[in-house]
Amino acid sequence: MTTLAPPPPPPAVTVSPPSLADEPIRGRPHALRSWILRLVALGTVAASVAIDRSVVILLLVLFLLVVPFEKMFPRRRGQRIRRPLAALDVRYALTAALFGIASITVGAIIAVVSFAWLPGLALRPFVAMLPNWLMPFVGVAVFDLAIYWAHRWSHEVPVLWRFHAVHHSTEHLDWISGFRNHPFDGAVVAPPAVFLLAAGFNAEFTGVLAVAQVITGLFLHANVRWRWKPLHRIVITPEFHHWHHSYEADAHCSNYSVFLPVWDIIFGTYYMPTNKRPVRYGVSEDMPTTMWGQLCFPFLGVRPASQILRHPWHSIRDGVHVPKRIVSDVWRSTTRPRTPRPKRGDPLPWALTPPDISCPQSHHQPAHQSS
Repeated sequence: MTTLAPPPPPPAVTVSPPSLADEPIRGRPHALRSWILRLVALGTVAASVAIDRSVVILLLVLFLLVVPFEKMFPRRRGQRIRRPLAALDVRYALTAALFGIASITVGAIIAVVSFAWLPGLALRPFVAMLPNWLMPFVGVAVFDLAIYWAHRWSHEVPVLWRFHAVHHSTEHLDWISGFRNHPFDGAVVAPPAVFLLAAGFNAEFTGVLAVAQVITGLFLHANVRWRWKPLHRIVITPEFHHWHHSYEADAHCSNYSVFLPVWDIIFGTYYMPTNKRPVRYGVSEDMPTTMWGQLCFPFLGVRPASQILRHPWHSIRDGVHVPKRIVSDVWRSTTRPRTPRPKRGDPLPWALTPPDISCPQSHHQPAHQSS
């Protein structure tokens, strides 16, 4: 009986990867678009710095004040100054003045249509009765209460979260990460400011609070390991805000206050565990890594202008539906039950099953999270 040998394997064929030279026509439009976007970004930075050069001084001061402490007392050891996407956050910082104009414009519109001035007018007679020495303390408390709810809604109302997610997309908290904000997300400060003005507090005091809120936020993002436990329930600390940025399901929908944790304590969103610390940040959305991509991110899925003109009645219907949905989601966020929190000493009571609450971030936990 004759045994047939198996046929020899076919010779290996080495295929070299295609080079850019192989497809010169296809590569040119992409390269041209990339260069155009770079020139637009450079022009935006130049225009913003020309409007307000003080941001360069602010960056220098922050670098000299905060970075030495990040190196001496790091929360995440080994995190470099030039960590991933640090250049992106620097660009956000350098365009802060120009984006601030957009924030003020959109914020003024939101402040009017949100009717934030109505409760302020209702509070005005009581504010007028306060002695002068008590006015600053009440103003800080009222402003922080208003900011608490504006910040909470920006997390728990899906339409608003699309803008705020840009800020939370950073996976490395440090001295520069606090600058990453969508310009329309910055408009969230406008209704609290208008509320304070309508209540009878002067414009200078309101402006100082708004600026203090921004500067305080920058320091709270620092990569420092300080806990400051005695202050946890008195004023916010870096630990408080790092938990707010945490990727853990337990920490979602928590720590919304800007100055005083008392509002989180009262409304059931305070989260400061004693047996662990935040170690991972970011969101699970597929967030672009360029400024242009992040600026466009909240508008993904919105009808383009050509479709709006082609289907005007559909666009009008959507334009009416979106505000109604926002109002409904705001009401749901405001009236939802208090967030369940682990008891003192419990490690992760429901880490495997995230809470079923109306918060977009409760859906940001991936199905298989690496340890």
